[in-house]
Amino acid sequence: MTEFFSWSDEISVGIQEIDEQHKQLISIVNRLYNAVIYSPGQLDAIKAIMNELVQYTIIHFAVEESLFRIFGYPEYDSHKKRHEDLRRQVIDINDKIQSGEEQGSLELMTFLRKWLRNHIMIEDKRYSPFLINQGIKETWASKSWIGRIWGS
Repeated sequence: MTEFFSWSDEISVGIQEIDEQHKQLISIVNRLYNAVIYSPGQLDAIKAIMNELVQYTIIHFAVEESLFRIFGYPEYDSHKKRHEDLRRQVIDINDKIQSGEEQGSLELMTFLRKWLRNHIMIEDKRYSPFLINQGIKETWASKSWIGRIWGS
């Protein structure tokens, strides 16, 4: 499998559970890339992976937002708004793929990589020092409920 987007310590937020979820999102984007580039005629596979990306994105955002509420993150409202905007964009892309309007393209993949990288590097890096200072453990829930549910 070709890695379209690679994990690196540079994008780590320093909270193991969140980093693991980000790695899972990157893995899904990489599988989608491989389906789009190497199996463009297999629209069912592309649709299934895109559905997985939407579902996991929604779960991941819910986990982050729950942590923000638990720890009293002062930028909760603005970060939640960015999540809502990103969630809407990913759902819109998925709707186009599910309807056949979009079949997957390098432009789509570049957008997804940029979206994920920028969100982690800019938005998520902003909250991690706050959560760590508030007492969240860097190794928080290394095998958490979300990992058990998702099977990772």
